[in-house]
Formats: sequence, C-alpha cells, structure tokens
Amino acid sequence: MTFLFGTGSIEDKFRRIFKATYQHSRNLALFVTTYKTLMVLQRRIKGKEDGFDSFFAGLIGGYCVFGEDNNINQQINMYLLSRVSIGLAKIAVNKGYFLAPKHSFQIFAAVVWGIVMWQFRHERDVLQGSLQASMQFLYNDSEVFSNLGNWLWRNR
Repeated sequence: MTFLFGTGSIEDKFRRIFKATYQHSRNLALFVTTYKTLMVLQRRIKGKEDGFDSFFAGLIGGYCVFGEDNNINQQINMYLLSRVSIGLAKIAVNKGYFLAPKHSFQIFAAVVWGIVMWQFRHERDVLQGSLQASMQFLYNDSEVFSNLGNWLWRNR
C-alpha cells in the first residue's frame, strides 16, 4: 500500500516500510515476552493457571506495548478488534444467547462498508491516514486522470 498510495521517492517508501516492519515485529516480540512472563509469574504465585490469567496478562501487555497511539499500533489493534468482535458474536451464538440472522456476514459487510463510506465523505478526519489516502485515490483522484498510466498507477 505504501508503494501504491504513499508519496515520496522509492528510497523514502522503502525507509517507511522498513521502519513499520521493524516497529511491528518489535512490538509483537515485546508483547509475547510480556505476556509469557506474566503468565509464568501468575502460575508460580498461584500454583496453577486461573481463567482470567490470560486476560490479565493480555491487558497489561496490550497497555504497555500497544497502548501508544501510532499508525502501526492502530493497525494491529483495529485488526484484533475486528477478529475479537466476530469471535464474541460467534461465542454468543454458540452459547444460544441469540440466533445468527440469515445472511449475517452480508449484513456485517454492508454495515461496515456503509459506515466507512459515510465517514470518508462526511467525517474523513476520524479515519486512519493510510485509509484516507487509499480511499482518496480510489474514490476521488480516480475521477480525474490525464492518461491510462496515471489512472492505473497513481494519479497525482
């Protein structure tokens, strides 16, 4: 996405990709270390693992490692939020708290896309910068182009 929607030279784009990859892998390594350390400490203190030990370790690790508001953490946290939301909905259906409506995934997709398109048109500043840039290219910049090359590749 950096190559398609990002600005700057090839070197700048590679630098941004390397920096983002480093931060992503570093944060995951720090989280795993924090989580596993807290799990071991809790087991040693209590003599066994309790039901909420993993939640507590994840809570502390998430706060310490992924709590800084930056683009990489936003991407990771939003990815997890989507997976957790779907997981919670599946748990609720599996436990019989409610029935899954027919075409539930289509309804989910429709609501998500309806909301993001409305936000893009009316409250763009609430969307993450990379999403704004790709949507700007796809839905606005693509309306004006001088040749096939800048319509297909990048049109600014």
